[in-house]
Amino acid sequence: MTPPIALVGIWAVVVAGAVTGSVQHARAMGDAPDAPKIDCRKKKNKTKPACKKKQKSELTDEELYQAGYWLAKSGKYEEALAQFRRISNQRDPRVLNYIGFTARKLGRIGEAMSYYRKVLELDPNYTLARAYMAEALLTQGKVDAADRQLGEIAKRCGQACEEYVALARQIAQFKVSGHFDPQGGKALRKATKN
Repeated sequence: MTPPIALVGIWAVVVAGAVTGSVQHARAMGDAPDAPKIDCRKKKNKTKPACKKKQKSELTDEELYQAGYWLAKSGKYEEALAQFRRISNQRDPRVLNYIGFTARKLGRIGEAMSYYRKVLELDPNYTLARAYMAEALLTQGKVDAADRQLGEIAKRCGQACEEYVALARQIAQFKVSGHFDPQGGKALRKATKN
């Protein structure tokens, strides 16, 4: 269904106005007039607060967390760690968990374990931290300790939750091959299909 031509015309005016900055805002009686527009392209206006670019340090904790999360998931662990360390709330379990995750991916298992423990002190039900801790334990060959974390995950979210299923595959693969497969047991799944 196509929109009526009048709506298309109004939309074009709104979009054009937004791009050029010429849209006038409706005012109620008694409203103060809009502040005068500042042309930030002029040299004399470059130092005015309205013309200063938002600094990276002005990002919210949530924006920094999202940036760090996607950097970590992209394999850019040092950059991710830098973003997580800039977050003001260093007691947020998500932040601590992903600092642990990036430290583990950088091979700093002891540091990662300390962060996972901090997360679990704050929130013993944080199953993703338990799964990541178990992965760290598997890299150290500690399958019994990883199994205990799997049991803790099962108590908290059952055997159908994503953390349980992925970790159970990784532990099963470790028991078959004797080494940790960070891909979640893909080799095991292929072997059982043949």
